Amino acid sequence: MSKSICHQIVGGCVLALIALPTLADIPAKFLGATSCASSSCHGGGGAKQNQYLVWSLRDFHSQRPPATLANARSKQIGEALGIDDPTTDTRCTICHAPLASVSPDRRGEDFKVSEGVSCESCHGPAENWLRAHTRMDYTRADRVAAGMRDLQNLYVRANTCVACHQVVSAPLLKAGHPELLFELDGQSVSEPKHWSLEKNGNGAQAWLVGQAVALREMSWELTQDSAPTEKEINRWKGLAWLVVRSVDNQTAFPAVPDINFRPESDNFQAIQKWADNVAQTAAGLTWSDQSSAADLTALAKTSADFTGGVPQPVAARRAERLVLGLDRLVTNLPEYKDNHSVQSALNDLFKLAQSVPDFDPAAFAAALDKFNQALGSK
Repeated sequence: MSKSICHQIVGGCVLALIALPTLADIPAKFLGATSCASSSCHGGGGAKQNQYLVWSLRDFHSQRPPATLANARSKQIGEALGIDDPTTDTRCTICHAPLASVSPDRRGEDFKVSEGVSCESCHGPAENWLRAHTRMDYTRADRVAAGMRDLQNLYVRANTCVACHQVVSAPLLKAGHPELLFELDGQSVSEPKHWSLEKNGNGAQAWLVGQAVALREMSWELTQDSAPTEKEINRWKGLAWLVVRSVDNQTAFPAVPDINFRPESDNFQAIQKWADNVAQTAAGLTWSDQSSAADLTALAKTSADFTGGVPQPVAARRAERLVLGLDRLVTNLPEYKDNHSVQSALNDLFKLAQSVPDFDPAAFAAALDKFNQALGSK
């Protein structure tokens, strides 16, 4: 899946349409967040009716993304790229103000570009499903057929978020845009909740799906760059290592391509396809605590992958991704979530993985062994 496809999925992102066959030639309109905001719908009190209020008052996505484009850092990045106004340039607004790209003929009466990343950015343009989605006889499949994005599906959810939370084009990075690191479970946990816990899915499963989708997008990005930097290659190698170690030798997942992760275009394409298969497979599994424990055990025993000739920058990128994965797996396992020894050992790993230039592979490997011991692994 290309970044362009992902950006269509993102922001309502903006261009994507999942509609009933009879409406295929009439793209649904975006009606605006206020169409969800009546007190009898999502603008009322109580956990099942306050979604609009949570988003508009507490969620980063409602105000901050477009506002960020007006700050000094965005101006500096824009100047480096020859962008006169980041608040109107599509290279910036595609993620920070995705509704700006909605064509006038698809804007409802209450549509507002200023809404930032709004309800419809994630759930899809609402014209064809807004009135019907509350019907008691409507199934989840009915809502999806009407154009409402199926965010209970972890693969769909990851695709909806990844392009703006992981992918930054090489020119933007070189101009000073910060690196992004997509982590579906952890970033979802940090969100003010406007969904029910039972529909959120297993956090460890969401983490793995998100990492595989992130690898797919990073691989695609590298196929588009004729001269990727060593830094970009090392980020790719670090994430690829993590996904491989999470699924290797598990028969449910597709076999890892035999490419040794060399930075060549054909290999980027092979990993792109493989990572998408891993993401779809992981999203379709029946996940359990045993599944999370198996991943945690496998990753906790990888200390040898940080020494023995592994280049320091590559080892640092592995550690950067690994500590976040260990955190999500531990958090989703009751026996470890409040275990002081495990949490202390994990904190030590986080400290050692904070700086790529200062990363000490030997120290990290020793700390990882201690973490493994704290888990009680043999």
